[in-house]
Amino acid sequence: MELKAVILAAGQGKRMQSTLPKVLHPVGGQPMLTHVLRAATDLQTAAQLVVHAPNVSEQLKQAPLAESVEWVAQPTPQGTGHALLCAIEQLHDDCRILVLYGDVPLVETTVLKELVSKTPLDAVGLLTTQVLDPTGLGRIVRDDKGAVVRIVEHKDATDQERQIKEINTGIFCLNAKDCRRWLPKLACNNAQNEYYLTDIVALAQAEGTPVFGLAVEDNLQFQGVNDRWQWSQVERLYQQRGARKLIESGVWVADSERLTIRGNVSVAPGASLDVGVVLEGDISIEAGAIIGPYVHLKNVSVGTKAEIRSHSVLEEAQVASRATVGPFARLRPGAVIAEEALVGNFVEVKKAIVGKGSKVSHLSYVGDATIGQMANIGAGTIFCNYDGANKYHTTVEDNAFVGSGSELVAPVTIGAGATVGAGTTVTKDVPSKTLCIRRAKQQNIDGWTRPTKNKETT
Repeated sequence: MELKAVILAAGQGKRMQSTLPKVLHPVGGQPMLTHVLRAATDLQTAAQLVVHAPNVSEQLKQAPLAESVEWVAQPTPQGTGHALLCAIEQLHDDCRILVLYGDVPLVETTVLKELVSKTPLDAVGLLTTQVLDPTGLGRIVRDDKGAVVRIVEHKDATDQERQIKEINTGIFCLNAKDCRRWLPKLACNNAQNEYYLTDIVALAQAEGTPVFGLAVEDNLQFQGVNDRWQWSQVERLYQQRGARKLIESGVWVADSERLTIRGNVSVAPGASLDVGVVLEGDISIEAGAIIGPYVHLKNVSVGTKAEIRSHSVLEEAQVASRATVGPFARLRPGAVIAEEALVGNFVEVKKAIVGKGSKVSHLSYVGDATIGQMANIGAGTIFCNYDGANKYHTTVEDNAFVGSGSELVAPVTIGAGATVGAGTTVTKDVPSKTLCIRRAKQQNIDGWTRPTKNKETT
């Protein structure tokens, strides 16, 4: 029997105080909806349907992984039961439905797999968990034998029922055929005046349909987001989960509370992440690499035993094994730092290759360039790549030496083994193994005195 995911995402999210649909608010750098779609995709569901509020589908379609989603509008917010009813017409009777929520982004695929596999084909399955403070949450009411008999919402619960700590997560696994029969029977005679999906448990019991409740110990993964405070809590839970996975896999993390993960991160055992590191986008860090304090990496690969020193910012760059970057360096898109190369403090590299063993140690700008192997770029060197309209390329070949304070005006080539004297402005190619020096003649003027300030007059 096919399994299809129905993701309820029609909540207005007024408490978020934002013009952005609630399920598009990011957790770990990606929309909450994307996290839920990924869980459904990993479960290999045959289809994903998203129930949304009117006039927001175009925004939701921009979320990653939303390309193949089937969209269902809920015209008015009338509760979770009504939301599923809106989707039921797009589902055939011989499929199973997994009900998920667009504002519950931390649910684990392994738990969903367990629910689907353990729920009999003729039963209703739901996930439950225990919480210390169940205020505002639906309670699981069981009979003397421990079977689930109904779910009661907090506002409708008696004082005795409010003492129950086992709560409904809202995640169900059930047959479309049964839903088609039960959903029209739901009533809205409750404190919220809404059609509760949870009421199908009582309808199932009345027909003799088994109800299977899978209790899950980890309640944090079911934390939903209704306001900005809960959003911040879910973000922190996501970061803690990511840090723990890295630590347990053999990565040294200096402080799990000061590591930020916002993307698809792969860090090999034996790598080190110091305090304040931000990992964003697609990140690959190999064994033995050292990422210093307050480094920000976005779409970056770092090779074996490379070191990124403190307060460096790298975006869409590649750093090969045993290379060193920073401190306070910036690698912009297209920067490629080869093995054993050095990019030092206050150096900016953009769309350039720094070859094996080459050094750009201090206070330099390298843009639109290729630097060969074992070259040296002195402090304060500027690769002048832009004429106000177009960008041009500079090539510095193997073993070349560029002295401090030089300006290389592109397009230009510094030949292999050539030397550029300090303070030189290079506008023409420099042949291999030659010295290029271009300065005004030095003059020493005897008896010269500095200007003095005019005396103030009253």
